[in-house]
Amino acid sequence: QVQLVESGGGLVLAGGSLSLSCAASGLTVSSDYFMGWFRRAPGKVREFVAAVSWSGGRTYYSDSVKGRFTISRGNDRATADLQMNSLKPEDTAVYYCAARRSKEMSVSWHEYAYWGQGTQVTVSS
Repeated sequence: QVQLVESGGGLVLAGGSLSLSCAASGLTVSSDYFMGWFRRAPGKVREFVAAVSWSGGRTYYSDSVKGRFTISRGNDRATADLQMNSLKPEDTAVYYCAARRSKEMSVSWHEYAYWGQGTQVTVSS
């Protein structure tokens, strides 16, 4: 059974940085998993933020975070970290880690079968 646990959220001033981490357990070593980060702001739909391939060699970002966020995969493939720099108030949301058993990336949240509980990120102006 795959379980994802996020950590690292919090409150930061605009322009600051935060790092989120997602610890995964139960991933089958022989399978390829894409791991992604999504977020949902109050009153808005869940949106794609970033994703990383099993090897860590392929990364994808939404236009809204490109150049400011960096997603990476741990050497043991069991973690997916999101380094967030130059944070803006509009980045305020609950951030969710997700995993998808596939060699292909997807920005659609419904194509990810496994989800963490979410961690709050608040950026104040």
